[in-house]
Amino acid sequence: MSVTASHKNASFDLLEHLSSRAEAGAVTRRLTQASEHVKGGIVVSTCNRFEVYIDIDDSKPDAAAHALAHTTQAVADETGLCADELASTWHVTQAQGTAEHLFAVAAGLESVVVGEGEIAGQVRRSLENAREAGSTTATLERLFQHASSTSRGVKNRTSLGSAGRSIVRLALELASSRVADWAASRVLLVGTGTYAGASLAALRDRGVTDVSVYSPSGRGARFAANHGIHHVPHDGLASAVAASDIIVTCTVTDGFALDADLLQRARVEYALEHSAAHANDPLGRDGTPGCPINHDAYQLVIDLGLPRNVDPDVADVHGVELLDLETIRIHAPIEELQATDTARTMVSSAAQEFTRRAAEQSLAPAVVALRTRAMQLLDEEIARVERNDPDGTAAAALRHMMGRLLHKPTARARDFARAGEHDRYVDALSVLFGIEVDLDEDASTPRATGEEAS
Repeated sequence: MSVTASHKNASFDLLEHLSSRAEAGAVTRRLTQASEHVKGGIVVSTCNRFEVYIDIDDSKPDAAAHALAHTTQAVADETGLCADELASTWHVTQAQGTAEHLFAVAAGLESVVVGEGEIAGQVRRSLENAREAGSTTATLERLFQHASSTSRGVKNRTSLGSAGRSIVRLALELASSRVADWAASRVLLVGTGTYAGASLAALRDRGVTDVSVYSPSGRGARFAANHGIHHVPHDGLASAVAASDIIVTCTVTDGFALDADLLQRARVEYALEHSAAHANDPLGRDGTPGCPINHDAYQLVIDLGLPRNVDPDVADVHGVELLDLETIRIHAPIEELQATDTARTMVSSAAQEFTRRAAEQSLAPAVVALRTRAMQLLDEEIARVERNDPDGTAAAALRHMMGRLLHKPTARARDFARAGEHDRYVDALSVLFGIEVDLDEDASTPRATGEEAS
């Protein structure tokens, strides 16, 4: 099962709250430690979605309903949100629907910008985080690994991967009408994570050369050295804020990295700092590097953080325009329909194949039990006749016959599994061969009853 709050069904404020309060490890621990209906869970949390994938113990009565209620309450307890609000927001899928949904998410088909590249890596990291937390299961492992392979297939076999734009690149595209000359723009990058690297690459693609980086966590110097850009120390933030034409924030920090008060104070301090050198025009710009900016000049702030890195009140500062994730989502364009349709067909086929294989594997313990018992009988018969079978002819004939006998029940196991008739197959093993199989336990060693037990 999966439960989802995304840009399609939830408000930006709710997504921001989930992103800031719902720590993935804490949520999955609540899920797996306090509910007998949940065997494992993986949380996928990004700037535009919060999803929980759950491996349900469907041997319990009403397992799906209990698992959904427990998941909702676990997220509510962890975030302080109202359980009823979450329950009314969730988009819920089960079985093949869950596989198809995750495969579509990993391929970028459910993103604000269809085909965006970051989500595939975020899905992979979600699985890695669940492994570290000990909350994944064999079923969830297969599901997420298949999602990654499906994502690669969509990227390689459709134009969606090359045409799909990231959140960062879409933000810059939306900003293009506001930026007269990217090459002449001075940019301040706040943050050193994945989005910071993507932002820097996208800025350079547009011709930007003057980039500085500031990190609230103190990682800015290393990032600057690795990428060949300027580092802004803590005591230089105000000057860098005031001197920048464009500020891109993409960091994880408590509170806001930038607000109206900081921006206005930065402008005043910057003006005072340069007033002696520019007494006649203290706030003008003469085109030379390092000269103060004009208070009436345009400044663009791009906030890629979730939770928000920038207080919305910066939009009230004269000459400042704020472009945040909510705005980007509203203006996200519709991608090429043909590539999207092809990708969705691939995702649907992959989900069907995954479900088919999962169904076949679900009766694997019963098949193993049958074959194990058959091999035991075969070994006993071979041991009985081998004294009168010096050339092994009889033993070979017995092995051939056993192989033929096992072929039909092994093939039928796949048919029964696909039809969801697991109990009929297990009952047949019990009635015909005295083999008792518990599909929720390790069935590699069958338990025989009746005559076979003796």
